[in-house]
Amino acid sequence: MTEIPIKRRISLGGMQDRALPQSYSVQREDDIDVGAMISTLWRGKWWITTVTILAIFLGGIYAYVLAVPMYRSTAVVILDTKLPQFSDLESVVGGLTGDSNEVNSEVEVLRSRSLMGKVVDKLELVDDPDFNGLLREKSAIDQAKAAIKSQIKSLLGLSTKAVFVSAEDQAKNTRNAVVTSLLKLVEIRNIRQSYVFTVTAETQSPSKSALIADTIVQQYVLDQIDVKFQTTEQATAWLSERVTELRFELEQAEKAAAEFSTSTELVSPEALVALERQVKEQRERIISAEDLKTSHFEKLQALEKASSREQQAAIANDVQLDQLIQRISEGFGDEVAFDNRLSRVKSRIQIELARSEKQIDALKSSEQELSESIDQQGQDLIQLQQLKREAEATRLLYEHFLARLKETSAQQGVQQADSRILSDAVVPNSPSSPRKSIILALSGVLGILIGSGLILLNEFLNSSFRTAKELETHTGFTVMGQIPTIPGNKRTKVLNYLTDKPTSAAAESVRNLRTSLLLSNVDNPPQVIISTSSIPGEGKTTIALALAHNALGLGKSVLLVEGDIRRYTLSEYFERVPEKGIVSVISGDLAFDDAAFSPDNFGGRIIGGENTAVNAADLFSSEKFRNFIAEMRQQFEMIIIDTPPVLVVPDARIVAEIADAVLFTVKWDSTSKHQVDEALRLFHQANQQVSGIVLSQISPKGMKRYGYGGKYGAYGTYGSKYYTS
Repeated sequence: MTEIPIKRRISLGGMQDRALPQSYSVQREDDIDVGAMISTLWRGKWWITTVTILAIFLGGIYAYVLAVPMYRSTAVVILDTKLPQFSDLESVVGGLTGDSNEVNSEVEVLRSRSLMGKVVDKLELVDDPDFNGLLREKSAIDQAKAAIKSQIKSLLGLSTKAVFVSAEDQAKNTRNAVVTSLLKLVEIRNIRQSYVFTVTAETQSPSKSALIADTIVQQYVLDQIDVKFQTTEQATAWLSERVTELRFELEQAEKAAAEFSTSTELVSPEALVALERQVKEQRERIISAEDLKTSHFEKLQALEKASSREQQAAIANDVQLDQLIQRISEGFGDEVAFDNRLSRVKSRIQIELARSEKQIDALKSSEQELSESIDQQGQDLIQLQQLKREAEATRLLYEHFLARLKETSAQQGVQQADSRILSDAVVPNSPSSPRKSIILALSGVLGILIGSGLILLNEFLNSSFRTAKELETHTGFTVMGQIPTIPGNKRTKVLNYLTDKPTSAAAESVRNLRTSLLLSNVDNPPQVIISTSSIPGEGKTTIALALAHNALGLGKSVLLVEGDIRRYTLSEYFERVPEKGIVSVISGDLAFDDAAFSPDNFGGRIIGGENTAVNAADLFSSEKFRNFIAEMRQQFEMIIIDTPPVLVVPDARIVAEIADAVLFTVKWDSTSKHQVDEALRLFHQANQQVSGIVLSQISPKGMKRYGYGGKYGAYGTYGSKYYTS
């Protein structure tokens, strides 16, 4: 708990703020006082103990009487990931790898309804009343539930007619219900970091539990073999069909390759390479012929463009032309002969040029024929090779499937399960539930929690006051006195107790109240004091009487006035109270000395109420009452007026107008905070000030429960001997 020293102010509906002493500390609302919580639980320890004992008792009844004994039996199976194989057909009959996914899958297989259905059929559990609810006799409670359900449907207008179900559907529904019941009684678990599974069955019969557990693991192993056998049969049938298809495809592929080979003039790949070499040579010859043609053409062009015979002779590169040009230069040559020879040279070049063109055309034609032949031969060779490859591929596939077919056929009859039974179930000797010790322990814990919860809930819902500090903190008014419950089975014994036991805690608390009241105004001690409370039964009259008795012990003259004229409360404390009282005195029908009386065990004067039709509020607000009080001030040193509760009638607020002090009584652990707040708010509306609060009828034992044992006020052990008298 976090304590915050503050000077707190309390405001009740606009009431004038009153400051608490600086020494007080207020707990923040958002804090949890662990110490206070522990104290609350300690105070309610006997209630918690009682609730705990009751819970243990009820738990014992359930464990030893009501609970049906259940027996658990466990069979153990292991997933074998290294089974020997008789062939390499792993895809068909290979074992499991044992990874986490497969382990989890096997757990679900063990829990599957199909497997449980086989167990139901194997053990004929449909005929077992423990699993088939239709075979059990209905108890009176079940019959009552069915009747109530039928009535509710009738009231709601729902149809209660039975729906027709065929015998086949009924049997199927019954079997499904039995499978569901079996699943509820079976537990499948995989041991961590292992391939081991435990199958536990729990029924009311020890032998039945062991039988069910063994049957489940046996059916699980057989189911694995059946699955492999069925898979092998399916694989064999599929492989046989596939091999037949591949044999036919192979025959067709080989036939197609042979027919194509005979229908075309194919050469060998080596001959095809030689043809390609010839094509290359032809292309080289074409290039040479084109070069020669170009040379002849360029030479002819140059001769045509030459401007002199010397240039022509040089370009023609002819011996005769060279001789003729030599002679012409010497003056002996014939120019006509030169021109004729040049003409013949040009003709020869033109003939060579024409021959080159023909040669090129012939070479190109031959190269084209060779290229076309090579292309055709290449395409035919490629197609033939493709047909042969397809036939070869079909052959390989056929041989592969044929080998697998033989392997699969060899596997039939030698399948092994991927799991094996590691341990058979044992018939238990003692029931597994109810676990009586655990039930009793949990019942005790539950009882402690419930008891503690009830105590804390009661504490949370409580809105009364248990300590003076709590009362002062809430209201902002000083608690002038803390009065314990005064022993005595009758109110007439109150004065006798205070007189006979002057050192008791009750007497000392009254003295403390008197001292606090007188010291509230040292210069002008209060003379007229009223005692009131929120509601009846809070002890305001007892406090008024005790305070008057204590003041008489100091030798003061005291007048006790019964302001609650409707109830005649003082008649419960004194005998032979006069029938005429305060009303007759104020109205003038009776003198004060004739109405007031002095009991034998009370040294002061008392004036009681009386049966009258006069409204009390009108009486106390009259001028006559004011004059009466003023007159009594002259005769008595202390006038104590016992007024009605504030929340019942307004009399106390009216009388407070002429009073010097107002004592407001709050019953310990009884009066609610709302009642106190409302009463103080009414005083505030009347612009009246409460002098102090008295916490009354305090239980000494109760105060000890709240942590005040040995410290109750100033009187924890003071006069304790009187509590036992």
